[in-house]
Amino acid sequence: MCIVYEKLMACVASVRAKTDFVPETALVLGSGLGNYAAHIEVETIVRYDEIEGFPVSTVPGHQGRFIFGTVGGVKVAAMQGRVHYYEGYDMSDVVLPIRLLRMLGAKTLILTNAAGGVNFDFKPGDFMMIKDHISTMIPSPLIGANDDRIGPRFPDMSHVYDEELQDKIRRCAKKLGIQMREGVYIQLTGPQYETPAEIGMVRGLGADAVGMSTVCEAIAANHMGMKICGISCITNMGAGMSSKPLNHKEVQETADRIAKQFEKLITELITA
Repeated sequence: MCIVYEKLMACVASVRAKTDFVPETALVLGSGLGNYAAHIEVETIVRYDEIEGFPVSTVPGHQGRFIFGTVGGVKVAAMQGRVHYYEGYDMSDVVLPIRLLRMLGAKTLILTNAAGGVNFDFKPGDFMMIKDHISTMIPSPLIGANDDRIGPRFPDMSHVYDEELQDKIRRCAKKLGIQMREGVYIQLTGPQYETPAEIGMVRGLGADAVGMSTVCEAIAANHMGMKICGISCITNMGAGMSSKPLNHKEVQETADRIAKQFEKLITELITA
């Protein structure tokens, strides 16, 4: 873990050479949701490839840069695109951006993603607040020697998603007239979409939405003591739940369709 810490501090130094901005809130913008950056009063932009040793996202719809600025006077650092385990990175690199945001000063983390609906009550275009997650299908980002400078060896996971932030999401959604589903999110490795049998399996495990990100980030953030909340945009239904084949274009098209609602919700959540 010492190597992880040294790499993390090298990333901190790279960012600090470009900006002394200290964010209060960190925001991860998932597939098709990156245009929210237009709502930020920008102070500095730092591309991932400008940061020493930093993983670079390779997925369409993920621009790969940090936006530092303010939303309604609140200091925000937004990740315009994330990296995924399926891109071939070590899990410690996948969560390095989250650890970096905490080291830069962010205490609150808002995670967003595009997800497949597993719950038959859901439909494409719904929002789901993440109340809990299932991580057993992916390697833990905490595997290996622990470094107490990052977090404890055995972090409690009883309340990963902060209950006060959950209440705030509910209030913000109600104020804006947005229906907010609630449920459990499960992360699989990807990059292939799930089979109908796998969708049946994760539903049996208690999942309401499935995706290829977020959970590992939440684990790393919780390890470092951040307050966390998560919102999934249900962009498609899981395999076998509709007659339509799954593809990334559909994910982006649905995310584009609900982008305005999403942008209003995130702004209200940050500034409330």
